[in-house]
Amino acid sequence: MNMDFRHYTDNDYDAVCDFLIELNRGDTTHIHWNWARFEWMAEHPEFDKTLIGSIGLWIDGGKVVGAAVYDMYFGEAFCGALPEYRKLYPEILDYACRELRDDAGLAVAVCDDASAEIETAKALGFVPTDQSETVMTLALDRPLPVRLPEGYRLTELDPGERLKDFQWLLWQGFDHGSDRAEFEKTEQADGQKRKHFDRRLSLTALDPAGEMAAYVCLWFYPGTDYAYVEPVCTVPAHRGKGLARALLSEAANRAGALGARRAYVLSDMAFYERLGFRKDRRFTFYRKA
Repeated sequence: MNMDFRHYTDNDYDAVCDFLIELNRGDTTHIHWNWARFEWMAEHPEFDKTLIGSIGLWIDGGKVVGAAVYDMYFGEAFCGALPEYRKLYPEILDYACRELRDDAGLAVAVCDDASAEIETAKALGFVPTDQSETVMTLALDRPLPVRLPEGYRLTELDPGERLKDFQWLLWQGFDHGSDRAEFEKTEQADGQKRKHFDRRLSLTALDPAGEMAAYVCLWFYPGTDYAYVEPVCTVPAHRGKGLARALLSEAANRAGALGARRAYVLSDMAFYERLGFRKDRRFTFYRKA
């Protein structure tokens, strides 16, 4: 198979999103890597943009049909090809192993149900590890109840409009501590405008004093049939009150009204099971030193 190959540039952003949308259309064996995860990662403060030219793209007729993308930084990568180009997968995986590895090698997460990709990985010297990740799904075929505790209110949030408060919320919500002075010492990233951000699906719960207590964001692309959950967090002092559940339920209801038939989350936490999510796919990490 004779494809064109090129390294990623910022001009390829939409083409990669289109590729990931097509890759996941009607097949969830690559749903751990979808357009929304790519968008979230591409503007994440921990994403090493100095390496971005190392992303490999396989092109046919101007369309991306295969890709090798590192995950935040070298050492873990996603490799995939559209179904009609599956013969490219060994070449893509070999490229990732050579170009996206770190000093310890390379790990790729492969769906437990993707037998052909598993055999290819093994043939190239990858071995399964104990590390895995799970994608859960929630059907959006009926409205979910939204119950905020007394004194709290729900509001839409564009993080760029209250950037410092939003970063402080994430700092606490992801368990970095409650010392505001320590937080102020850290260098926070500037606000990023993600291209397909929809503030209707970006919700925060405000406490009686008007402080952010929890946050949930969903991502939905018109023309697809799913939403993606990223991130979800609650400030420790406000946990156990159902805030995240209420925000996620409201965001899911809104995504359903926009056309999403299901929501996906990269997690196996019991919190999501209690909300109605069910385990959909398991991905085992295969590593080559």
